[in-house]
Amino acid sequence: MRVAGGNAKGRRLKGAVSPGTRATTERVRAAIFNILDPEQYQGGRVLDLFAGSGSLGIEALSHGAGWADFVEWDRRQSAVITSNLESTGFSSQGHVHRLDVLQALLTLPGRYDLVLLDPPYKMGGLDSLLEKIASQPGLIVDDGVVIAGHSKHEDLHENYGPLRLTSHRRYGDNVVDFFIYEQIQDKSQPQKYPPETLEDFTEDSDTGEGGTPSW
Repeated sequence: MRVAGGNAKGRRLKGAVSPGTRATTERVRAAIFNILDPEQYQGGRVLDLFAGSGSLGIEALSHGAGWADFVEWDRRQSAVITSNLESTGFSSQGHVHRLDVLQALLTLPGRYDLVLLDPPYKMGGLDSLLEKIASQPGLIVDDGVVIAGHSKHEDLHENYGPLRLTSHRRYGDNVVDFFIYEQIQDKSQPQKYPPETLEDFTEDSDTGEGGTPSW
């Protein structure tokens, strides 16, 4: 597994060592950062939840983010992230927090330009987690971006208070949803998104790895 693009493109990354965890493939990471506008995160702060191998947060650093906080409860996976930061030259631009995600939302400093999350599919509850992220004061900057990975069998809403869905992408059985944080938005009740009203892209080929994704 390697960094897909940016300054550290081609650098090797260690993958998952814990059961049920795997890193997002190069192909999907490359697609995500081709979709993102660099101005939304370059020089900014990134929060990588359920970080796994740290591959997605490291991808953000490689593409110009200034700092990344990695949240990973598993001890062995936390060590993998630390090793990957060292091997890619980003040790001074990131920190690994061995915290539960809900605890991290309450204790980390916030003001993130980009938030990345991909909970284990069997865990469920992504709706509830996005609601907590949206309601946490000061966690995300105005016009910040939240990227959520989930199974194609799990339906999300098109908004969570100030979080508004802007793009819905499918890669095999995996879905990546892009939200923008807009405090001014009308906080009406969330409604299930109708895919035909969104920027929608489906790529039916598999991502190439088995198991449960964890960024």
